[in-house]
Amino acid sequence: MISYQVELSLGLEEFQSILEDSGLAVRRPMEDPQLLQRMINGANLVITARLEGQLVGMLRGLSDFCYRSFIADLAVARSFQRKGIGRQLIQVARNEAPEARLILFSAEDAAPFYKKLGFYLHERCYQLKAGEELL
Repeated sequence: MISYQVELSLGLEEFQSILEDSGLAVRRPMEDPQLLQRMINGANLVITARLEGQLVGMLRGLSDFCYRSFIADLAVARSFQRKGIGRQLIQVARNEAPEARLILFSAEDAAPFYKKLGFYLHERCYQLKAGEELL
């Protein structure tokens, strides 16, 4: 049985492994373990899905736990996808901050998943990437 829990942190090796196993690694700075460690350290919302202790899914986010929760990573091991694990990880995040709006950036191929869960595209989302100048 899969167990879901909020964890205070996640080890770098487990983080790297679930990113690789989920397919999310192609969109993450896998070549920079120090940056990956900083990503883990900077998260204040880490929710894991484990089967007999083995990490099979993970949600990493930032939240004020009352107004906004930003989901930075949602990763489920390929062999466990389409079993409701991603949905349950998001539900745990919602339970941790029931008043907060959930916000995320979706990979193109994941958009149908989020739409199916009731997420919708926000028309006023803006970004300024690292290295781009503020005008």
